[in-house]
Amino acid sequence: MKVVIADDEPLARERLRGLLADIKGVEIVADAADGHEALHACATHHPDLVLLDIAMPGIDGLEAARHLAAFEPRPAVVFCTAYDAHALSAFEAEAIDYLVKPVRPERLAAAIDRVRTFAAGRVQATASPSTAPSQRRTHLCARLRGSLRLIPVEDVHYLHAEEKYVIVHHARGEDLIEESLKSLEEEFGERFVRIHRNCLVARHEIIELKRSPDGHVQAVLRHGKQPLEVSRRCVAALRDTLKHL
Repeated sequence: MKVVIADDEPLARERLRGLLADIKGVEIVADAADGHEALHACATHHPDLVLLDIAMPGIDGLEAARHLAAFEPRPAVVFCTAYDAHALSAFEAEAIDYLVKPVRPERLAAAIDRVRTFAAGRVQATASPSTAPSQRRTHLCARLRGSLRLIPVEDVHYLHAEEKYVIVHHARGEDLIEESLKSLEEEFGERFVRIHRNCLVARHEIIELKRSPDGHVQAVLRHGKQPLEVSRRCVAALRDTLKHL
């Protein structure tokens, strides 16, 4: 079993290493100090299990787990945290187990056994992760030839669907993600507004609506190279949205 340890406390990582050394068949392939490093380690090493702290700087453990749910194959997640207040959120993120620090050897061994059982009879979960306001992601995840790029949602200018991909136009360029425009609208509807069946735009990016020479309504973006077409169906709602920005 390949394992990634993710915890912002070096002593906590070292303790887990020591405990795992006593469990047969376990190989630690990487450790990480935050959620960003954990996701990169998982993209590189394809672990079977991630031992994941919750309270970490930047991308915390809960958000990292929601990103890991999209990995193929999906690693099992066991949370290791100093607090028991996150237990419900952890299991909503489909964690296999939840260990409270200081982690006891017998509890870790039991969690490993649960992961082995999970791996032996793995059934990919089809339920979408919760998108309650407190659980919305702060980053989108683009897979890049075995690695990944994390794109802050606040840097996204607009999202454009093409076939099974969505092109994310953001402050540093463009990236492809394998998510549906519909699911992104459901998760980030307060930040983005639909202007076309294949396009969502960050509300703060729209500075003007104008008509093109052929009579079509276009949205002029703060950081856009060219205006984007607005479908007739979306014009009225978009104008109403702009009045309240």
